[in-house]
Formats: sequence, C-alpha cells, structure tokens
Amino acid sequence: MKKLLIPFLFLFVLILSACGNKETANTNNGPETETETFTYQSETGPIEVPTDPQRIIALTNGPNVMALDGNIVGIDQWTNMNPLFQESLEGVEVVSEENLEKIIELEPDLIIAGSHMKNIDKLNKIAPTVVYSWGKLDYLTQQIEIGKLLNKEKEAEEWVNDFKERAESAGEAIRAKIGEDATVSVIESGPKEIYVFGNNYARGTEILYQAMELKMPENVKELALESGIYTLSSELLPEFAGDYIIFSKNPDGDNSFLETELWKNIPAVKNGRVFEINSKASTYSDPITLEYLLEYFEKSFLNN
Repeated sequence: MKKLLIPFLFLFVLILSACGNKETANTNNGPETETETFTYQSETGPIEVPTDPQRIIALTNGPNVMALDGNIVGIDQWTNMNPLFQESLEGVEVVSEENLEKIIELEPDLIIAGSHMKNIDKLNKIAPTVVYSWGKLDYLTQQIEIGKLLNKEKEAEEWVNDFKERAESAGEAIRAKIGEDATVSVIESGPKEIYVFGNNYARGTEILYQAMELKMPENVKELALESGIYTLSSELLPEFAGDYIIFSKNPDGDNSFLETELWKNIPAVKNGRVFEINSKASTYSDPITLEYLLEYFEKSFLNN
C-alpha cells in the first residue's frame, strides 16, 4: 500500500510545485503592470494617485483636465452639454456621483469630484478620489492644482504665465481705446430676472476685471463684487449697465426684454457697445473657455 502511495505523493508534489512556480511568475510580472503612484496633497489631506492616470472620471473640473490632455472616460452632464467641449467628449460616458455602477464599469484609476457631492467615501473605494471645493481656489491656481494632480504642473504653470501676459497686454490695448474710466457690465437673463456679475463668476468676468483690469459700474461693484452675482428686475437694468455690456445670452431662454424700449434706450445698446456671448459656452473658467473668450473680447473691443 505504501508503495502505491509513493507515485501519487510524487505527482502531488509536482502539481504543487507547478502551481507555486505559476504564482511566482505572476508575482514577478506584477511590478511591470503595477500602477506607479505619488502622494498628492489635496484639500482633504494626502492621497495616493496614479503618476500617469489613464482612465479619469471628472465629475467636476473636466475642462481643466481636457486642457492638459487628460484621458477622460466619464464626464458630468453640464460639461457634456457645453458646445465648446462636445466634439472632444464624443464617446465619453456621462456620469454623476450617484451612478456608482456605471462608474465601476468604466474602471477609473482616478476620480475628480466636488466636495459638495454625495458618495465621496464610496467613490474612494472605486478609485482614488480627489475633491475640490468650488471657489476655494482662484481660476488660475485651480488649473495649476489640476496640473499637479495629473503630474503636469510645469505645463499648467507655463500656460498660466503665458495667458496672464497675453490677457494683460490685451487689457492695456483695450483700455487705451475705450478709456481708462470706461465701465463694463456682464449680464445674463434668467426666466424672470436679470443677473449681473462680479469679477469671479465665469462668463469672462475673470478676464475682463482681473486680468484686463477693466472697470465695473459702481452699482455692480457695490452689490455683485463680493457675492459674485446679483439678481435684479429688468426695470433696474439701466442702473447697472456700463459703457459696454457683455451679454451672456442663453439661446434657449426668454430674451424678449431685448425688444423693449427700456433695453434699446440704454446708451451702450444705442452706441452698439453690446457684445454677445453664448451662456452655454461661457460658464466655466478653464483654459479652453478662457482662450475662447479672450480672443472674442479682443476682437469685439478693438474692432468695434
């Protein structure tokens, strides 16, 4: 009986040995496919993220990622609807923080979310999740932070420095033409009201007021500068209108006030100093949007 067992024991040892060799081979191959990471200092603390992320889900700050050629596999619905980004986002899945199953299916190696969003802890279990609080960083520092996250800080800083130089130069040329004391208002129409903006609420406000150093009317400075936005009735619009008006127009909204005598009698309107932008393409302050608006503002003011 013992003699019969010996061949079987020998065969069993061979099988175990083969399995062990296979596991060793897999272990040896591991480092070749293992994701290289680094520690990113996020606003919620240090977090290990991929050095070269290949599958990014951007629930926020998607355009900032796109500007640095980040490979996005999932995007929020608002960015997806923006006409500036639709072509670049063709084929990219639209997701939200509540679509956990879809996010898992996309196999992200990095998730970017807003601090106000739900399921942050659950997202962290799927992939390293970095959160940003809206408005905590200014528009240029935000791009540098995304650069740090994607291990492209140098590229982000180079763009920021170049953009600031070009925007400041454009501002000097514009002020020389329209006058140092000329004022500019940025307005947008809502369902039943008008919005006027301060210097950090997208719609080109960062370019106009911060980079170009153009002036806003006193009423705007008093009521919209600190909060970023002020709501008023259309009847009060003349009191907030600058010498020039940037009108953020929603093509799907109610713009009937444009046909009223109140609007037509505003000096900026009568003098042809209203420059229209598409609100759907202007609600971000990322490099792609900023470049688009900088070019438009230069042409509008200098060729008017």
